[in-house]
Amino acid sequence: MPLVLTLSSGGTDVKGTLTIQEIREQPKALARLLDREWPAVEAAAAGLRRRLPAGVVLAARGSSDNAALYGHYLIETVLRIPVSLASPSVVTLYRRIPRLRGMLVIGLSQSGRSPDIVEYVRAARKAGARTMAITNDGRSPLAGAAHTTLLLHAGPERSVAATKTYTAQLAILSLLVGAVAGDRRLLDDHRALPDLAEEALASEETIEGAAARYRRIERCIVTSRGFNYATAREAALKLKETGYIAAEPLSSADLLHGPIAVVERHFPVIVAAPPGRARVHLTKITRDLTARGADVIVVSSDRALRALARTALPAPGPVGEALSPHVYIIPLQLFATHLALARGFNPDRPRGLRKVTRVL
Repeated sequence: MPLVLTLSSGGTDVKGTLTIQEIREQPKALARLLDREWPAVEAAAAGLRRRLPAGVVLAARGSSDNAALYGHYLIETVLRIPVSLASPSVVTLYRRIPRLRGMLVIGLSQSGRSPDIVEYVRAARKAGARTMAITNDGRSPLAGAAHTTLLLHAGPERSVAATKTYTAQLAILSLLVGAVAGDRRLLDDHRALPDLAEEALASEETIEGAAARYRRIERCIVTSRGFNYATAREAALKLKETGYIAAEPLSSADLLHGPIAVVERHFPVIVAAPPGRARVHLTKITRDLTARGADVIVVSSDRALRALARTALPAPGPVGEALSPHVYIIPLQLFATHLALARGFNPDRPRGLRKVTRVL
Protein backbone atom coordinates (compact mmCIF):
# COMPACT_ATOMS: atom_id res chain seq x y z
CA MET A 1 0.00 0.00 0.00
CA PRO A 2 1.40 3.44 -0.90
CA LEU A 3 2.66 5.53 1.99
CA VAL A 4 0.58 8.58 2.84
CA LEU A 5 3.23 11.29 2.90
CA THR A 6 3.28 14.21 5.28
CA LEU A 7 4.42 17.34 3.48
CA SER A 8 6.09 20.31 5.07
CA SER A 9 7.53 23.50 3.64
CA GLY A 10 10.77 21.63 3.12
CA GLY A 11 9.16 18.81 1.13
CA THR A 12 8.58 15.23 2.23
CA ASP A 13 8.84 14.72 5.97
CA VAL A 14 11.18 11.75 6.39
CA LYS A 15 12.03 12.17 10.07
CA GLY A 16 10.09 9.01 10.92
CA THR A 17 11.57 6.95 8.11
CA LEU A 18 13.81 4.28 9.60
CA THR A 19 15.67 3.77 6.34
CA ILE A 20 16.69 7.42 6.14
CA GLN A 21 17.61 7.47 9.82
CA GLU A 22 19.87 4.45 9.41
CA ILE A 23 21.50 5.85 6.28
CA ARG A 24 22.32 8.94 8.34
CA GLU A 25 23.80 6.78 11.12
CA GLN A 26 26.57 5.45 8.87
CA PRO A 27 29.35 7.91 9.84
CA LYS A 28 28.93 7.01 13.53
CA ALA A 29 28.53 3.31 12.74
CA LEU A 30 31.76 3.27 10.73
CA ALA A 31 33.62 5.18 13.45
CA ARG A 32 32.35 2.73 16.07
CA LEU A 33 33.44 -0.28 14.01
CA LEU A 34 36.92 1.13 13.45
CA ASP A 35 37.27 1.89 17.15
CA ARG A 36 35.93 -1.37 18.58
CA GLU A 37 36.69 -4.18 16.16
CA TRP A 38 40.27 -3.48 15.10
CA PRO A 39 41.84 -5.75 17.78
CA ALA A 40 39.68 -8.68 16.62
CA VAL A 41 40.48 -7.96 12.96
CA GLU A 42 44.20 -7.78 13.75
CA ALA A 43 44.08 -11.10 15.61
CA ALA A 44 42.16 -12.79 12.78
CA ALA A 45 44.61 -11.41 10.22
CA ALA A 46 47.60 -12.67 12.23
CA GLY A 47 46.16 -16.17 12.17
CA LEU A 48 45.62 -16.02 8.42
CA ARG A 49 49.13 -14.69 7.77
CA ARG A 50 50.62 -17.67 9.60
CA ARG A 51 48.95 -19.98 7.11
CA LEU A 52 47.39 -18.35 4.09
CA PRO A 53 44.40 -20.27 2.71
CA ALA A 54 44.57 -21.88 -0.72
CA GLY A 55 41.40 -20.02 -1.60
CA VAL A 56 38.51 -18.09 -0.10
CA VAL A 57 34.79 -18.83 -0.40
CA LEU A 58 32.31 -16.11 0.52
CA ALA A 59 28.78 -17.23 1.45
CA ALA A 60 25.99 -14.65 1.62
CA ARG A 61 22.59 -13.57 0.35
CA GLY A 62 21.00 -10.22 -0.51
CA SER A 63 22.96 -7.11 0.42
CA SER A 64 25.54 -9.30 2.15
CA ASP A 65 26.12 -11.05 -1.17
CA ASN A 66 26.88 -7.69 -2.75
CA ALA A 67 29.39 -7.00 0.03
CA ALA A 68 30.85 -10.44 -0.70
CA LEU A 69 31.29 -9.45 -4.36
CA TYR A 70 33.35 -6.47 -3.20
CA GLY A 71 35.38 -8.84 -1.03
CA HIS A 72 35.93 -11.06 -4.07
CA TYR A 73 37.53 -8.20 -6.02
CA LEU A 74 39.53 -6.90 -3.06
CA ILE A 75 40.97 -10.23 -1.91
CA GLU A 76 42.03 -11.25 -5.41
CA THR A 77 43.47 -7.79 -6.15
CA VAL A 78 45.38 -7.22 -2.90
CA LEU A 79 46.17 -10.75 -1.68
CA ARG A 80 46.06 -12.55 -5.06
CA ILE A 81 44.24 -15.46 -3.43
CA PRO A 82 41.53 -16.98 -5.67
CA VAL A 83 38.00 -16.32 -4.44
CA SER A 84 34.62 -17.80 -5.24
CA LEU A 85 31.11 -16.83 -4.22
CA ALA A 86 29.35 -19.79 -2.63
CA SER A 87 26.17 -21.34 -3.96
CA PRO A 88 24.55 -22.33 -0.65
CA SER A 89 21.93 -24.42 -2.47
CA VAL A 90 24.68 -26.93 -3.30
CA VAL A 91 24.72 -27.79 0.41
CA THR A 92 21.15 -27.06 1.48
CA LEU A 93 19.22 -28.27 -1.58
CA TYR A 94 21.48 -30.83 -3.26
CA ARG A 95 23.16 -32.02 -0.06
CA ARG A 96 26.66 -31.96 -1.56
CA ILE A 97 29.62 -30.46 0.28
CA PRO A 98 32.45 -29.09 -1.88
CA ARG A 99 36.05 -30.07 -1.10
CA LEU A 100 36.93 -27.16 1.15
CA ARG A 101 39.90 -28.41 3.18
CA GLY A 102 42.60 -25.73 3.26
CA MET A 103 40.12 -23.01 2.27
CA LEU A 104 38.82 -20.05 4.23
CA VAL A 105 35.02 -19.86 4.19
CA ILE A 106 33.51 -16.54 5.26
CA GLY A 107 29.79 -16.30 5.97
CA LEU A 108 28.29 -12.82 5.83
CA SER A 109 24.87 -12.08 7.34
CA GLN A 110 23.85 -8.96 9.23
CA SER A 111 21.49 -10.96 11.44
CA GLY A 112 23.56 -14.14 11.51
CA ARG A 113 20.29 -16.03 11.14
CA SER A 114 20.02 -16.84 7.43
CA PRO A 115 19.57 -20.64 7.64
CA ASP A 116 21.29 -21.48 4.36
CA ILE A 117 24.37 -19.39 5.20
CA VAL A 118 24.59 -20.91 8.68
CA GLU A 119 24.25 -24.40 7.19
CA TYR A 120 26.92 -23.71 4.56
CA VAL A 121 29.43 -22.46 7.15
CA ARG A 122 28.67 -25.37 9.45
CA ALA A 123 29.19 -27.86 6.59
CA ALA A 124 32.41 -26.11 5.53
CA ARG A 125 33.79 -26.40 9.04
CA LYS A 126 33.03 -30.13 9.11
CA ALA A 127 34.75 -30.44 5.73
CA GLY A 128 38.00 -29.05 7.14
CA ALA A 129 37.77 -25.40 6.11
CA ARG A 130 38.69 -22.52 8.36
CA THR A 131 35.49 -20.56 8.91
CA MET A 132 34.71 -16.97 9.76
CA ALA A 133 31.45 -15.14 10.44
CA ILE A 134 30.89 -11.46 9.69
CA THR A 135 27.71 -10.42 11.45
CA ASN A 136 26.03 -7.76 13.55
CA ASP A 137 25.09 -10.28 16.26
CA GLY A 138 27.81 -12.11 18.17
CA ARG A 139 25.23 -14.48 19.69
CA SER A 140 23.71 -15.52 16.38
CA PRO A 141 23.71 -19.06 14.94
CA LEU A 142 26.24 -17.97 12.31
CA ALA A 143 28.67 -16.79 14.98
CA GLY A 144 28.22 -20.11 16.75
CA ALA A 145 28.92 -22.07 13.58
CA ALA A 146 32.24 -20.38 12.70
CA HIS A 147 35.73 -20.63 14.18
CA THR A 148 36.10 -16.83 14.24
CA THR A 149 33.60 -13.97 14.34
CA LEU A 150 34.05 -10.34 13.33
CA LEU A 151 31.32 -7.96 14.48
CA LEU A 152 29.85 -5.00 12.60
CA HIS A 153 28.95 -2.83 15.63
CA ALA A 154 26.30 -1.14 13.49
CA GLY A 155 23.67 -1.12 16.22
CA PRO A 156 20.18 -2.53 15.67
CA GLU A 157 19.05 -2.28 12.05
CA ARG A 158 15.27 -2.03 12.09
CA SER A 159 14.57 -1.13 8.47
CA VAL A 160 14.11 -4.08 6.14
CA ALA A 161 16.48 -2.60 3.54
CA ALA A 162 20.07 -2.97 4.75
CA THR A 163 22.11 0.22 4.70
CA LYS A 164 24.49 0.73 7.62
CA THR A 165 25.21 -2.99 7.97
CA TYR A 166 26.18 -3.12 4.28
CA THR A 167 28.81 -0.38 4.61
CA ALA A 168 30.01 -1.98 7.85
CA GLN A 169 30.51 -5.29 6.02
CA LEU A 170 32.57 -3.51 3.37
CA ALA A 171 34.70 -1.91 6.09
CA ILE A 172 35.31 -5.20 7.92
CA LEU A 173 36.38 -6.87 4.67
CA SER A 174 38.75 -4.06 3.70
CA LEU A 175 40.23 -3.88 7.20
CA LEU A 176 40.80 -7.64 7.21
CA VAL A 177 42.41 -7.65 3.77
CA GLY A 178 44.58 -4.65 4.62
CA ALA A 179 45.71 -6.30 7.86
CA VAL A 180 46.53 -9.63 6.19
CA ALA A 181 48.48 -7.82 3.46
CA GLY A 182 50.23 -5.50 5.91
CA ASP A 183 49.09 -2.66 3.65
CA ARG A 184 49.59 0.35 5.89
CA ARG A 185 48.25 2.83 3.35
CA LEU A 186 45.01 0.89 2.89
CA LEU A 187 44.58 0.61 6.65
CA ASP A 188 45.33 4.29 7.27
CA ASP A 189 42.83 5.33 4.60
CA HIS A 190 40.04 3.85 6.73
CA ARG A 191 40.41 6.74 9.18
CA ALA A 192 38.79 9.09 6.66
CA LEU A 193 35.69 6.94 6.13
CA PRO A 194 33.45 8.51 8.80
CA ASP A 195 34.14 12.03 7.50
CA LEU A 196 33.66 10.91 3.89
CA ALA A 197 30.33 9.37 4.85
CA GLU A 198 29.31 12.69 6.44
CA GLU A 199 30.31 14.46 3.23
CA ALA A 200 28.12 12.08 1.22
CA LEU A 201 25.15 12.82 3.48
CA ALA A 202 25.63 16.57 3.02
CA SER A 203 24.30 16.21 -0.55
CA GLU A 204 20.96 14.74 0.58
CA GLU A 205 18.89 17.76 -0.44
CA THR A 206 20.37 17.72 -3.96
CA ILE A 207 19.78 13.98 -4.22
CA GLU A 208 16.18 14.30 -2.97
CA GLY A 209 15.48 16.83 -5.71
CA ALA A 210 16.98 14.54 -8.34
CA ALA A 211 14.93 11.59 -7.08
CA ALA A 212 11.69 13.55 -7.43
CA ARG A 213 12.40 14.08 -11.13
CA TYR A 214 12.63 10.32 -11.70
CA ARG A 215 9.52 9.30 -9.77
CA ARG A 216 7.79 7.95 -12.88
CA ILE A 217 10.51 5.55 -14.04
CA GLU A 218 9.73 1.84 -13.93
CA ARG A 219 13.06 0.38 -15.06
CA CYS A 220 16.70 1.33 -15.31
CA ILE A 221 20.24 -0.02 -15.55
CA VAL A 222 22.82 0.55 -12.83
CA THR A 223 26.42 0.09 -13.89
CA SER A 224 30.01 0.39 -12.74
CA ARG A 225 33.15 -1.72 -12.91
CA GLY A 226 35.72 -3.37 -10.65
CA PHE A 227 35.29 -2.75 -6.94
CA ASN A 228 32.14 -0.73 -7.60
CA TYR A 229 30.33 -3.44 -9.51
CA ALA A 230 29.19 -4.31 -5.98
CA THR A 231 27.92 -0.73 -5.65
CA ALA A 232 25.88 -1.12 -8.84
CA ARG A 233 24.36 -4.35 -7.57
CA GLU A 234 23.54 -2.96 -4.14
CA ALA A 235 22.03 0.23 -5.59
CA ALA A 236 19.87 -1.83 -7.95
CA LEU A 237 18.70 -3.95 -5.03
CA LYS A 238 17.70 -0.84 -3.09
CA LEU A 239 15.75 0.49 -6.08
CA LYS A 240 13.92 -2.82 -6.35
CA GLU A 241 13.25 -3.22 -2.62
CA THR A 242 12.06 0.26 -1.79
CA GLY A 243 10.70 1.78 -5.00
CA TYR A 244 9.67 -1.36 -6.93
CA ILE A 245 11.75 -0.35 -9.94
CA ALA A 246 13.05 -3.06 -12.27
CA ALA A 247 16.70 -2.05 -11.89
CA GLU A 248 19.24 -4.25 -13.65
CA PRO A 249 22.81 -4.15 -12.29
CA LEU A 250 25.55 -4.73 -14.83
CA SER A 251 29.30 -4.50 -14.97
CA SER A 252 29.98 -1.77 -17.49
CA ALA A 253 32.11 -4.30 -19.38
CA ASP A 254 29.13 -6.67 -19.61
CA LEU A 255 26.83 -3.81 -20.59
CA LEU A 256 28.61 -3.69 -23.94
CA HIS A 257 28.06 -7.41 -24.55
CA GLY A 258 24.42 -7.26 -25.57
CA PRO A 259 22.44 -5.47 -22.82
CA ILE A 260 23.22 -2.03 -24.25
CA ALA A 261 20.74 -2.90 -27.01
CA VAL A 262 17.86 -2.10 -24.63
CA VAL A 263 19.16 1.43 -24.05
CA GLU A 264 17.11 3.80 -26.14
CA ARG A 265 16.32 7.49 -25.96
CA HIS A 266 15.45 8.60 -22.40
CA PHE A 267 16.26 5.17 -20.91
CA PRO A 268 17.63 5.78 -17.37
CA VAL A 269 21.16 4.52 -16.71
CA ILE A 270 22.93 5.14 -13.40
CA VAL A 271 26.75 5.13 -13.58
CA ALA A 272 28.87 4.92 -10.41
CA ALA A 273 32.18 6.41 -11.55
CA PRO A 274 34.85 6.63 -8.83
CA PRO A 275 38.50 7.55 -9.33
CA GLY A 276 40.91 4.77 -10.16
CA ARG A 277 41.64 2.28 -12.90
CA ALA A 278 38.02 2.03 -14.08
CA ARG A 279 37.61 5.78 -14.52
CA VAL A 280 38.68 6.02 -18.18
CA HIS A 281 36.38 3.16 -19.16
CA LEU A 282 33.44 4.61 -17.20
CA THR A 283 33.98 8.04 -18.76
CA LYS A 284 33.80 6.48 -22.22
CA ILE A 285 30.67 4.52 -21.25
CA THR A 286 29.05 7.72 -20.01
CA ARG A 287 29.85 9.51 -23.28
CA ASP A 288 28.54 6.60 -25.35
CA LEU A 289 25.31 6.35 -23.36
CA THR A 290 24.72 10.09 -23.63
CA ALA A 291 25.29 9.91 -27.39
CA ARG A 292 22.59 7.21 -27.59
CA GLY A 293 20.15 9.58 -25.91
CA ALA A 294 20.09 7.73 -22.60
CA ASP A 295 19.07 9.61 -19.47
CA VAL A 296 22.38 9.22 -17.65
CA ILE A 297 22.73 9.73 -13.89
CA VAL A 298 26.37 9.86 -12.77
CA VAL A 299 27.62 9.41 -9.22
CA SER A 300 31.13 10.84 -9.03
CA SER A 301 33.43 13.23 -7.22
CA ASP A 302 34.76 14.32 -10.64
CA ARG A 303 33.00 17.50 -11.79
CA ALA A 304 34.07 17.04 -15.40
CA LEU A 305 32.59 13.55 -15.48
CA ARG A 306 29.39 14.70 -13.77
CA ALA A 307 29.05 17.39 -16.44
CA LEU A 308 28.66 14.67 -19.10
CA ALA A 309 25.42 13.41 -17.55
CA ARG A 310 21.90 14.76 -17.47
CA THR A 311 21.80 14.31 -13.70
CA ALA A 312 24.75 14.39 -11.30
CA LEU A 313 24.80 12.95 -7.80
CA PRO A 314 27.84 14.29 -5.92
CA ALA A 315 30.13 11.74 -4.29
CA PRO A 316 32.69 12.51 -1.59
CA GLY A 317 36.39 12.65 -2.26
CA PRO A 318 39.21 12.26 -2.49
CA VAL A 319 38.95 8.55 -1.74
CA GLY A 320 41.09 5.67 -2.94
CA GLU A 321 39.48 3.27 -5.38
CA ALA A 322 39.65 0.31 -2.97
CA LEU A 323 37.54 2.14 -0.36
CA SER A 324 35.31 4.06 -2.76
CA PRO A 325 32.44 1.51 -2.54
CA HIS A 326 32.05 2.36 1.17
CA VAL A 327 31.01 5.93 0.37
CA TYR A 328 29.77 5.78 -3.25
CA ILE A 329 26.84 3.64 -2.15
CA ILE A 330 25.57 6.35 0.22
CA PRO A 331 24.32 8.80 -2.47
CA LEU A 332 22.60 5.84 -4.12
CA GLN A 333 20.99 4.70 -0.87
CA LEU A 334 19.62 8.22 -0.49
CA PHE A 335 18.50 8.34 -4.12
CA ALA A 336 16.66 5.01 -3.90
CA THR A 337 14.96 5.88 -0.61
CA HIS A 338 13.87 9.36 -1.66
CA LEU A 339 12.72 7.95 -5.00
CA ALA A 340 10.53 5.44 -3.15
CA LEU A 341 9.05 8.25 -1.07
CA ALA A 342 8.45 10.37 -4.18
CA ARG A 343 6.61 7.40 -5.71
CA GLY A 344 4.41 7.18 -2.61
CA PHE A 345 5.90 4.02 -1.10
CA ASN A 346 7.10 3.32 2.42
CA PRO A 347 10.77 2.24 2.19
CA ASP A 348 10.59 0.79 5.70
CA ARG A 349 7.99 -1.79 4.68
CA PRO A 350 8.78 -3.25 1.26
CA ARG A 351 5.96 -5.51 0.16
CA GLY A 352 6.60 -9.21 0.55
CA LEU A 353 9.88 -8.77 2.44
CA ARG A 354 11.05 -9.53 5.97
CA LYS A 355 14.26 -8.52 7.74
CA VAL A 356 15.48 -12.12 7.96
CA THR A 357 14.83 -14.27 4.90
CA ARG A 358 14.68 -17.94 5.85
CA VAL A 359 15.63 -20.20 2.94
CA LEU A 360 17.11 -23.68 3.04
